[in-house]
Amino acid sequence: MSSPETNSPVNPLPPVIVALFLLMLGVEVIFQLGAGGLAGGPAAIGWRNSAIQTYGFNADIMAWMMQNGRYPQEHLIRFVTYIFVHGTFTHMLFAGAMLLALGKFVGEVFSQWATLLLFVASSVGGAVIYGLMAGSNQPWLVGAFPGVYGLIGGFTFLMWLKLGQMGAQQARAFSLIGILLALQLIFGLLFGGNGEWLADVGGFVFGFVLSFFLSPGGWTRIRSKIRRL
Repeated sequence: MSSPETNSPVNPLPPVIVALFLLMLGVEVIFQLGAGGLAGGPAAIGWRNSAIQTYGFNADIMAWMMQNGRYPQEHLIRFVTYIFVHGTFTHMLFAGAMLLALGKFVGEVFSQWATLLLFVASSVGGAVIYGLMAGSNQPWLVGAFPGVYGLIGGFTFLMWLKLGQMGAQQARAFSLIGILLALQLIFGLLFGGNGEWLADVGGFVFGFVLSFFLSPGGWTRIRSKIRRL
């Protein structure tokens, strides 16, 4: 029998979420050290801008690859590397906080590999949607928010299942994404916006759909429903 001393009242964060957050934080620390003149010399002041151009995602680059049928590795990696480069420290702080909060909830139900796949695949999916729909001359897409919105998709899926089991109105599960999109609309109207919200919505859609397959027993449930058709 376990004793009170060995049972923590707070469930630890899933290791995969901690690893993702530390990677994001590590990159941001490097930028801050460079900008503060504590590492890298004078050239380090431009480390963030250089990283955005090297590892950020750009809709025009995706359009060039599709038009020419060429997919060089240095551009393909952008679909993943853009997650870990943020525009500002505040940008990273908000994305990291949401990653920890949503990642804890989803990671306590999904397996570690499923949580990681959900986050990364949603990030890639969000970038693809951004590249296809945002149009030309859009800003660089950077930061973890499309992947975080994928975790919101996973959270919404779990709430959708729970409400269904309780016999409640399942549409209530979409309250969180509805509030976030409404806030984005308000901020866009007040301060001007761009097509980056497309990546967030794309990440959410991919996260919600993928949860049908990645949740515990998800693929088995889908196969059973197909057999009953």
